[in-house]
Amino acid sequence: MKVVNIHKRIINQPLVKVTELFKTLATSNDLVWPYENWPAIKFKNGLNVGSKGGHGRIRYTITEYEAGKYIKFKFTKPEGFNGTHTLKINSIHSDKTEISHDIQIRTSFKATFLWVFVIRWLHDALIEEAFDKVENYFLVEKKVTKYNVWVNYLRGVYKRKAVNTKTA
Repeated sequence: MKVVNIHKRIINQPLVKVTELFKTLATSNDLVWPYENWPAIKFKNGLNVGSKGGHGRIRYTITEYEAGKYIKFKFTKPEGFNGTHTLKINSIHSDKTEISHDIQIRTSFKATFLWVFVIRWLHDALIEEAFDKVENYFLVEKKVTKYNVWVNYLRGVYKRKAVNTKTA
């Protein structure tokens, strides 16, 4: 199955300010990734082309990177996810910046099932929460990310599995 999944958000700040936040991605002071509620994003050799990493069970390699503009990743796991995802930052006005996340993959039969019923839901919630985190950095009145019932259920299953794995 061909999967195209795009998220976009306008941040009412100039590009230079938003870019500063994105420099912290996958660091101990990450101001983009919502590691408070999701597995942290990590890379073996930092944000550099060829660096391998990911978050939780999702693994990828950085294939392209231009600081302050975009970072492109190629999926390596889960199996059957063949393609890339890209995080972009674009100035659309002197005081408005668009951030976007774009998945372009082809999935195997098994991976299609996983995408449709599990990963898409968790992915969408995670990306929206990351975008909320970026926007909240500049806001006085913070946005609160809400999960739908299915995402709450899936997160509960994942947490139970993690606890059972640690105690086994």
